[in-house]
Amino acid sequence: MDYVKLVKELYQHVDNLDLNGLETLMAEDVHFRLGNFDSVNGVNDVLVANKSFFGSIKGMRHTFDKFWVQGSEVICNGSVDYIRLDGSGHSITFVTILKFNGQKISNYLVYADVSGL
Repeated sequence: MDYVKLVKELYQHVDNLDLNGLETLMAEDVHFRLGNFDSVNGVNDVLVANKSFFGSIKGMRHTFDKFWVQGSEVICNGSVDYIRLDGSGHSITFVTILKFNGQKISNYLVYADVSGL
């Protein structure tokens, strides 16, 4: 299974603020956490959390530095360029840890400081 390809697909959906695309990659019982926000469980709650976050920005673009794959787990790091609602920019670094169950994401942890948004 090409997990790096799936991670890149995930982030295309994220960068496009595409909740429907995100849903296609999530396991029903997915566990998700972004930065210091509370963790959520289940695809519906993950979509609600992402919708809320997407509404707080105008856009974003992820760039990857490296991927590490061990079995069905992937760690990736890189940077994100955000466009705030007021049109100004903000860039940060991130690390994401993902666990897959087949082609679906069962664990989705994003380590990033989004407090500057």
